[in-house]
Amino acid sequence: MNDTPRKQPSPPRPATTVLLLRPSETGNSAAPLEVFMVVRHHEIDSFSGALVFPGGKVEEADGDTRLRARCSGADAVTDDELKFRVAGVREAFEECGILLARKRGQKALIGAADLEGTEACWRTKLAKDEASIVDLVEAEQLELAIDLMTPFAHWITPTFVPKRFDTWFFLAEAPQDQIALHDGSESVDSVWIGAQTAIDEAKAGKHTLVHPTHKNLELLAEGGTVAGALAQAAKRKIVTVLPWVETRDGKRFLHIPEGAGYRNLVREMPPPGVVPQVGR
Repeated sequence: MNDTPRKQPSPPRPATTVLLLRPSETGNSAAPLEVFMVVRHHEIDSFSGALVFPGGKVEEADGDTRLRARCSGADAVTDDELKFRVAGVREAFEECGILLARKRGQKALIGAADLEGTEACWRTKLAKDEASIVDLVEAEQLELAIDLMTPFAHWITPTFVPKRFDTWFFLAEAPQDQIALHDGSESVDSVWIGAQTAIDEAKAGKHTLVHPTHKNLELLAEGGTVAGALAQAAKRKIVTVLPWVETRDGKRFLHIPEGAGYRNLVREMPPPGVVPQVGR
């Protein structure tokens, strides 16, 4: 009898991922959508070299109670969801320079001219933890446009993976006059790309996609346009996806639950010794 205690799975860290969308033809809302994606730096320990959506861990300051009064549409969400949305706004700004925010009292999102000075002053400070999102909104008199973020998916890394995340995915249409660009630190390249194109290029060996990214690209492709994707996400019930493994005939298969909107719920796992990319 083996009395060795089973190792408990590591607790998942809260994280947010943002799918920034735009029409593939400027000014044509009926054009197929594109999504902004970045290539992770090869020296980053999570998903190095993979093509991913911008995102990262939720920070303590993202849940600061002072932010509720600084977020448009905050009355419609719980404190827990609010911190995930705030983290998404912050991560999009840190990773690609898109700031989903308004000058206090205004309806329009912050424009490129105003954003230039804000980015120069705050983007690097936030990325280096030299300032918090609270510092930014108070100093610049901003309201975070969390009302423009539509919940899209909720994934939790499987229990057998050492580094785990509890990740909410949100859709948001990118402001037309803001330019998205990777940060050159955590990400080393970026692209606006059609969802199906990203899948096809990964199959051709041009990119690496982690499992949640692949599945969410499949789901995103069904929306067709920016408006279509946002409408589908708003109607869909968000079902938490916590993948699990079953073994059959000496092979391992990764499963995701029904009801979350995905097709092809089972995927064969790599052989033992090859770490599958099934995280955030």
